[in-house]
Amino acid sequence: MFAAIGIIILLLMVFGGFVIAGGSLGPVLAALPLEMMIIGGAAIGATVIGNSMHELKLLGSGLKKVFGGPRYSDQDHIDAIALTSRLMKMMKTEGPVALESHVTNPKESTVFAEYPALLADPALTGLICDTLTLIVVSSGSLDTHAVEDVMDNAIKSQLYEMEEPQHALQSLADALPALGIVAAVLGVIKTMGSIDEPPSVLGGMIGSALVGTFLGVLLAYGFVGPMAGRLKQVNAHDAQIFHSVKQVLIASLHGYPQPLVVESARSGLPPAHRPALTDLLDALRGK
Repeated sequence: MFAAIGIIILLLMVFGGFVIAGGSLGPVLAALPLEMMIIGGAAIGATVIGNSMHELKLLGSGLKKVFGGPRYSDQDHIDAIALTSRLMKMMKTEGPVALESHVTNPKESTVFAEYPALLADPALTGLICDTLTLIVVSSGSLDTHAVEDVMDNAIKSQLYEMEEPQHALQSLADALPALGIVAAVLGVIKTMGSIDEPPSVLGGMIGSALVGTFLGVLLAYGFVGPMAGRLKQVNAHDAQIFHSVKQVLIASLHGYPQPLVVESARSGLPPAHRPALTDLLDALRGK
């Protein structure tokens, strides 16, 4: 929502200010389609050259995040802590065998069924189930630090994939001013081929060429760069849910009491999205 509002404000202020200053949008609009074709086409081509199909699909998902916001809601963060805490409490009170059916086949688990939004996320479900499966098959004898190392590697791989679209957008933002210059240079070449035209015609052709430079800079710093920054913020928000799950698992393996386990995960969430401790404890009690 805010991304769309920002785009509207940007366009109104840039072009509105240009018109108020006495500029005419006619030459800009006349040159816009071809200049956009050159710059936009070059940008798309460069993005395709620099990424595989997998990264291009991730880029599409990343653009949805820019406009749609984080994947995980505040309630999802509460549910992730509550779900993981319940599973660890089950292992502690009933033993690893009681946990096995839930983590090896989460889609048939009565515990996971209470959290459908989390169950629909293979990355988060995989982190929980794969880690707990390791603990189950080892009958709970794994060293806690070894489990933490395994989880760190899994989270690192997941975050690397999440960050790929942001890096691609930032690379594109860095390239767009130069691609604008490419379009401008082509316009100058065209102008030089018509050097015998009267000054009024040459002025229009030079103005059209400069639209390319203008578009490259505007797209880079007004659109794509801010999108990359916004995506970085969204990814940072979504990444916290993986760290919360890890914190619950590791704190539980250390034998901390459940309120301290919950607080260790809750305190790592951003202040703007951090639930009250009582809300988390109520969620564990099923309220």
